[in-house]
Amino acid sequence: MCSVAQLVRRLRPPRSLLLFAAAVALVSYCTSQSVMAIDEAESLALLVETVEANDDAGIRTALLRGMLRGLEGRRNVTAPNGWSELSARLAKSDDAGVRDLSTQLSQIFGDRAAVQRALAVLKDSAAEPGVRQTALRSLLTQQNREASSLLESLLDEPALALDAVRGYAMVENATAPAVLLSRYQKMNPELKRAVVETLATRKSYAQELLAAVQQKKVARDEIPAHVARSLNSLLGEQFANVFGKVRPVAQDREKLIAKYKKLLTASRIADADASRGRAIFKKTCASCHLLYGDGAKIGPDLTGSNRANLDYILLNSVDPSYDVPAGYKMVSIITAEGRVLNGVIAEEDGTRVILKTVEQPRVVILKEDIDVRRISDKSMMPEGQLDKMKQQEVADLIKYLRTTEQVEMAQ
Repeated sequence: MCSVAQLVRRLRPPRSLLLFAAAVALVSYCTSQSVMAIDEAESLALLVETVEANDDAGIRTALLRGMLRGLEGRRNVTAPNGWSELSARLAKSDDAGVRDLSTQLSQIFGDRAAVQRALAVLKDSAAEPGVRQTALRSLLTQQNREASSLLESLLDEPALALDAVRGYAMVENATAPAVLLSRYQKMNPELKRAVVETLATRKSYAQELLAAVQQKKVARDEIPAHVARSLNSLLGEQFANVFGKVRPVAQDREKLIAKYKKLLTASRIADADASRGRAIFKKTCASCHLLYGDGAKIGPDLTGSNRANLDYILLNSVDPSYDVPAGYKMVSIITAEGRVLNGVIAEEDGTRVILKTVEQPRVVILKEDIDVRRISDKSMMPEGQLDKMKQQEVADLIKYLRTTEQVEMAQ
């Protein structure tokens, strides 16, 4: 039994900070396990009791964060005994972090007053951008339609624009394609990419994106390879007729590797610029891979890989799906309301799946919301990455990938 009763009752920080940390971690685990539902109510009630008994804001913050992590992504959880009285007191706390965590938890517990407080924060242009971002994400996780209706106005605020674009993926909004595409040409490259990725998450959105490509409102080369693959799966022949076939690179693997080996002579690589290569890596690879601690953790960390071997680099670049470890196989999920997500599994328990996607490092999906789930033999890394680059860019990237220590990035 995953009970924290004895541990929490003995908890009196700072007598044992290790015990305290263990309790928070254990509570986070316990509250995420549906098979432990009987004990969940007890665990949460004991946490409420412990938070109540501690006046230290740091301790309260850690415990509340543990609860929130354990309940992340869930909706309408029954509030534990004593939560209503405690949350009313925490809402008046002098510590902003305590107030914010309390409000997020109250939303999960179905508290309408907490939802209204979060909406008030989101609408307050004078509030800290980080606090408003948290409010927006929390509200959209709870599928709040009023928050979704505010997204268009938030696109005008630089600090919230990216979250607003991605917010259209979290809650279906019929106005999303028209709103995003009408602003597309004036957006910076980061926002443009987010728009394309967002419009590839639902079939109704994707059809409007495809129409924009056909009308040349969105350039074909502004559709990243991983998005093209997703759109091809979502729209099939309709997509291929406009964009062209997304042909598996593996068919011509040997020919392509030979082509790049002929290009990447020793002298060509010697004359290449690793600093420019780092900038190319940042643009094309760092959304999934780490190198020298810089990048994301969706794919393997490349720092310790066999990067000195040109054949190894080319095989994995030309045909990333040639040999995919189980932990990096792409998982495709379609939710009951039609949202499409592609990623690798970060965590999974009885109630939820947590994906790492190219767009976001952590996306929580409740299992009760999943309509279709498929595991592909494909790698998350899209094929044809090198084909999109100029010859000099390929040489610069390879030069950087073969470095033995970090270099400055070209501006």
